[in-house]
Parts: sequence; C-alpha cells; structure tokens
Amino acid sequence: MAQLLTQAEIQSRASVLSGWTVEGSKLQTTRKFKDFIQAIEFVNKLVEPSESSGHHPDIEVSYNKVKITLTTHDAGGLTQNDFDLAGVISQIG
Repeated sequence: MAQLLTQAEIQSRASVLSGWTVEGSKLQTTRKFKDFIQAIEFVNKLVEPSESSGHHPDIEVSYNKVKITLTTHDAGGLTQNDFDLAGVISQIG
C-alpha cells in the first residue's frame, strides 16, 4: 500500500501543480471545454495513463466541465501516486 503524505509534503507538492487544489484528503481540478464532445474527448485521454499507473481518478462530467478528484482510497488520503497522476493529467490537453 502507498504511504500517506504528511501535510507539509502535500503542501509542497501541491504548490507546484497549477490548477489543482487540496480539499481535505483529496486533490482536485476542474477543466472547462468548448462543449460536451471536447469534455468527453478529454476524459477518454485519461484512460491510458490511469490504467498504466494502476491509479484511477474520480471523474464528474457536467456538460463542458470535467472535475477530477484524486485520492488513494486504500491508504485513506493523499499519496505520491495522486501527485504523480495529477502531473500527468496536467500535461493532457
């Protein structure tokens, strides 16, 4: 099981992730797109990196907005896995 990060580690890692916020034990971002089709195309681009890392985000789609939430459920909070995947997602257009 992945090791939980300390609050200091969480704040340090979050400070270098543009567009992401820490909400309790979760890391979140919301992306806005032109329309529903572009939002779903973005969600589809999340499949490969999520599967490759064996770490899967919680995803909410509301028309042209995609909210992504990361947390390591089996560890009960934020781990390096969450920040690694957030970094990858940040590079996806």
